[in-house]
Amino acid sequence: MTAVPLPTGPAARPADGRTNRPTVDRTVPSTVDVTTRPADSGPAARPADDLAAPRADDLVTARPGNDDPAAGPATEVAARAADGPAARPATDLAARQAELVAALVAGAPVPPGFDPAPLAAARAALLRKRAGDVARHWPLLAAGFGAAWPATFAGWAAGRPTAGSLRDGWDLARALRERGALPPLGAEELAVREATDRYDGHRPPRPRRLPALGRAGGAVAVQLAGRVRLLRPARR
Repeated sequence: MTAVPLPTGPAARPADGRTNRPTVDRTVPSTVDVTTRPADSGPAARPADDLAAPRADDLVTARPGNDDPAAGPATEVAARAADGPAARPATDLAARQAELVAALVAGAPVPPGFDPAPLAAARAALLRKRAGDVARHWPLLAAGFGAAWPATFAGWAAGRPTAGSLRDGWDLARALRERGALPPLGAEELAVREATDRYDGHRPPRPRRLPALGRAGGAVAVQLAGRVRLLRPARR
């Protein structure tokens, strides 16, 4: 084979003056092996994401009884607090609230942990308020007792939960009638109520549709077509 000499010098340059240089292949390989073996397994060797989010085993809190030497008195106190009264279910709180309400309005015993003196004062205030509400529905009954009305009502209502001001006054008037302690004004008011409405002591009163008579303490009232008239006043 005969060797062909390559031209050199200025004559070998192209007409545009550029120099012929060898072409370099700059093609990037389709796959690059970037797998590296960490030199250390400590925090410095963790990726950035691993450093931002702590591992689950780093969040384990030592509790008394574990083999963790860091579990000291502070950890034990925190564990006891988590299992103490602050962690009681909502049902226990509701039960204590029900006991308190029963003690205030139904004469139930004072729940544990409450001072009896303030509880008795609150109970008396509630009874006075109830007496005022009943007096608005039964003004003649309350007027028949005068200044003794609050004490009279409180003596009857203590230990009885309210059924509403209208029904409380009705029940009290009937109880006083049975004992013969109903004042004349209260007797006349009760006779009118008995002639106007039907009340069985359990359900709310309902208006009477038919003619009816009401009697209490010698007082007699009649109801015709929704109109009530006192036929006979009570004995005085």
